[in-house]
Amino acid sequence: MFGVAAVSIWASWSVVTRLVVTTSLDAFDIVALRFGVAGLLLSPVLLRRGLARDRLGWLGLAALIVGTGAPYALVAAGGLRFAPAYDQGALNPGCMPLFVAPIAAIVLGEKLSTTRKLGLSLILAGALAVVGWHAVAWSSSRTFGDGLFLFASFLTACFTVAMRQAKLDPLHAAAIVSTGSLVIYLPIYLPLCGPRLAQLPPAEIAVQGIFQGVLVRIVSLVLYARAVAILGASGTAAFGALVPTLSALFAIPLLGEWPSGIDWDGIILVSGGVYVASGAPLPRHWSIRWAYRTRC
Repeated sequence: MFGVAAVSIWASWSVVTRLVVTTSLDAFDIVALRFGVAGLLLSPVLLRRGLARDRLGWLGLAALIVGTGAPYALVAAGGLRFAPAYDQGALNPGCMPLFVAPIAAIVLGEKLSTTRKLGLSLILAGALAVVGWHAVAWSSSRTFGDGLFLFASFLTACFTVAMRQAKLDPLHAAAIVSTGSLVIYLPIYLPLCGPRLAQLPPAEIAVQGIFQGVLVRIVSLVLYARAVAILGASGTAAFGALVPTLSALFAIPLLGEWPSGIDWDGIILVSGGVYVASGAPLPRHWSIRWAYRTRC
């Protein structure tokens, strides 16, 4: 239940943000609300535990803040202005393992298992189905949005490797990212766009602040950490496979966005690839067959 709740919040971010950036707010406003709220709430954690620069170094600290902080959120939310929410679910969180693998191999010296290679192959096939199909049909705005989603996925992969190398716990990392983004982004945003945000209805600002800064940034993290404590890291990582599919399902009633047949094929391939690449358990007869074919 904790795992499903966490990934449901992550999947709903694509849909809610797509709705908002195509109506009342833009990506700059979303980022300000997200890190303005989360940065204030998590600043006591940062003050108590510090920047962990002894473990991260300046490069690792920058990778954390850029990888899931204000720059990442600007890229991902900006992509939702041009492409549908189900593309975001498949290409951003879904393709992140594709970028983590080569970065981790270079930085951490990690080697890929046969099962993980299979999962990455499925993710790549799904991404090509989603992006390649629309490249053939040529929708320039959607292709641009998909490119932003892939770049956001790369940024998240940099964050993941830096966090793994420094061995930070998720709450500490979230405090560094959120408070760092607050300190860096808000002084730039407020003089340029603050007056526009002040003209919006307070209720809308409060709802987005709670959703972006509390639910997405903090509550989902707590839920996921609780799932890890119960199920273990590999078992919980498998829940990430639900994000592309849930994003597509949530987008149907809330946005009226219906994936095409090739879109569903890509989403299913990415979801299956994320599940396999996460190291989640496979059915026993699949494992035996795959091991036998590999030996052959």
